[in-house]
Amino acid sequence: MAENEDNNTEAAAAPAAQAPEGPQFALQRIYLKDSSFESPRSPAVFQGKWAPTINFDIKTRNEKVQDDIYEVVLVLTVEAKLEEQAAFLVEVHQAGIFACKEFDEAQLEQLLATVCPNILFAYAREAVDSMVVKGSFPALMLSPINFDALYAQQKQAMAEQAANGNGADSAESETPPVTN
Repeated sequence: MAENEDNNTEAAAAPAAQAPEGPQFALQRIYLKDSSFESPRSPAVFQGKWAPTINFDIKTRNEKVQDDIYEVVLVLTVEAKLEEQAAFLVEVHQAGIFACKEFDEAQLEQLLATVCPNILFAYAREAVDSMVVKGSFPALMLSPINFDALYAQQKQAMAEQAANGNGADSAESETPPVTN
């Protein structure tokens, strides 16, 4: 009988031991929130040599959905131009719902600006490539992005603005456009 009591005590203590302590992060859902593809010069665009200039823009935004639950949206915009005329324009809003529990404010800000977009980027990149290929253009494989470096640049720019007295607070972050 004493043996049964010991087993019951261990069983009661087991759930408490399994509960993780400290900050907790979990992906709840990933989804395509919005997307668009335009090819304004079709079919004429297919008749010339394909040597486009690619302009790439990326933005992120986040919103608290409920306690410890956040939606993060990664917006990728890609424009291909031939001789200064648009060949195609793709925009993808890739979103995810993330549970972020017991992070301090600075950790949460960095998590939502770096880790979450990094997870979403692979899905957004695939969506962009898929739409470009379905538009009958060559595959467009976007290079990986270092969201930690972008976050550090943004924080430095905000610190410089604050030092110059031009402090601006925004829930949306934007990176400079990339041109290839």
